Amino acid sequence: MRAVAYSIKSFEKEPLAKANHKKHDITLISNPLTIETAEYASGKDAVIISDGDALSDEVLKLLSSLQVNYIINRAFVTTDLNRAAATRNNIKLVSVLSQAEEENLSLYDIARCIIEHLDGLQENKSSF
Repeated sequence: MRAVAYSIKSFEKEPLAKANHKKHDITLISNPLTIETAEYASGKDAVIISDGDALSDEVLKLLSSLQVNYIINRAFVTTDLNRAAATRNNIKLVSVLSQAEEENLSLYDIARCIIEHLDGLQENKSSF
């Protein structure tokens, strides 16, 4: 699975790399997802976002035109997710974490959840 992860902080890189075990081709970008940075998703199957990333109609339309099929939200906050626009653009959107899990999960646990979703997508066994 080819993916791009936006808004990556330096402390998130190691846990994500260790959880991935080089299974998936993941590009890590420190910039947030915006209309200007959406082009980094070209050629990717999935986009991994955080709470600082924009999911405007315009961004989702562009991601759809770039053939992105999935968005994985790694943030605990889910109020800004534009689910209706994602559906209109044939993009499946999932949040891997819930507010209740925030206090109980380490960065490695969060990374493992992301990789498990990518594994499921690759094997067509995802909960999308």
